Amino acid sequence: MQMLSLVRDPELELNIVDLGLIYSIIIDKGKKEVAITMTLSTPACPAGDYIKGGVELMTKEAFKDYVVAIVITFVPEWSADMISATGREELGW
Repeated sequence: MQMLSLVRDPELELNIVDLGLIYSIIIDKGKKEVAITMTLSTPACPAGDYIKGGVELMTKEAFKDYVVAIVITFVPEWSADMISATGREELGW
């Protein structure tokens, strides 16, 4: 999660971890695989490719010899309730 907190949503200027976009991270050391399940704020999110690319870049940097798989899902659908307390504070909520 720490590495992914460096990826920021360019529209909200908030990192994707505090935004609540990361649903799960599974690291299989035996198979050298990292699987990330995440979402976007909407299916038509204009920053979707940018965010996914940032997740992929950060993960590959942290796990150099691993295969990285990123799955984007909209179940459950993202809502502002998923923003962390830190994220709400940064947004001034």
